[in-house]
Amino acid sequence: MQKVTSELLVKKASELLENGTVTRVLGWKKGEFSYDLTPAVFESGEELIKDFVFSDFSGANFSKYLIKETKKADGKVLVFLKPCDSYSFNQLLTEHRFDREKVYAIGIPCEGMADVDKIKKNVGDGIIDIISDGDRIVVKTLYDGDKEIAADDVKAERCIVCKSKKCVAYDELLGDNGEVIDSERFDEVEKLEKMTDDERFAFWQNELSRCIRCNACRDVCPACTCEKCVFDNPKSGVENKAISDSFEEKMFHIIRAFHVAGRCTDCGECSRVCPQGIPLHLLNRKFIKDINEFYGEYQAGAEIGSRAPLVNYTLDDIEPVDAVKKGEADNA
Repeated sequence: MQKVTSELLVKKASELLENGTVTRVLGWKKGEFSYDLTPAVFESGEELIKDFVFSDFSGANFSKYLIKETKKADGKVLVFLKPCDSYSFNQLLTEHRFDREKVYAIGIPCEGMADVDKIKKNVGDGIIDIISDGDRIVVKTLYDGDKEIAADDVKAERCIVCKSKKCVAYDELLGDNGEVIDSERFDEVEKLEKMTDDERFAFWQNELSRCIRCNACRDVCPACTCEKCVFDNPKSGVENKAISDSFEEKMFHIIRAFHVAGRCTDCGECSRVCPQGIPLHLLNRKFIKDINEFYGEYQAGAEIGSRAPLVNYTLDDIEPVDAVKKGEADNA
């Protein structure tokens, strides 16, 4: 498999800018720290050379950014899609959320991203820099010098249980394409299903009680693309503000999970950006697991135009009473 580096992507992007194929590039930009990368738009080769970065911390899924970016100007925008990003890309196209003709997509292989929170827990405070070195990560610290960590030990959860190494959308592919993986991503959901009702309620009560309603999960989610959100409506009683009680605290996340059911590609962005470390992806995975068991396996974004089971009626659809019995069996 071709190794993807910043230099390779900068070279490819610069060529496409120079020959006029694209007018701008959506990529990862240097932040205050080497592990603090942020999405940015580059309009010249000079900008790319100066600030473009692709590393173990290039986790951001760019698909949602295309909604606004394709409305800004004429010409095509170049976007680099990791396999998990490409599913969100297809799902947004299915929902007619951006103009495909204004995008030039390059699929890039990915062996997983690092979780900076895991690194911080491993080495403590005073991190100056983090450098990837193959299967090792070197952490330069202020107090204890350099520390080495195995890359697999600090891999992001969503990458550990990655569902696919296959890019399902691209105009051009760098290297060989991967395959859909027999993932173990539902293992944690099954652990929750085996809990009693009270235990499960206590689990989510504890997790969601840390929510500060920053809306980062909603804002980053490729499936949350409504131009007007009920949680921003000052007349709704649940507008963007600090939670007023435990009911509102849970309602926000439950409503959001229902809103993306059947459309969530399990990209894991919600959990990645949560400043409180709430495992929000588990709510969505529970819905995905139930949909698979009730209607047959379905992967949102695998194909453009595919209809999610929840919006596609067939005579073979499960009856409500059977769904209840299934739920009771899971909790037995």
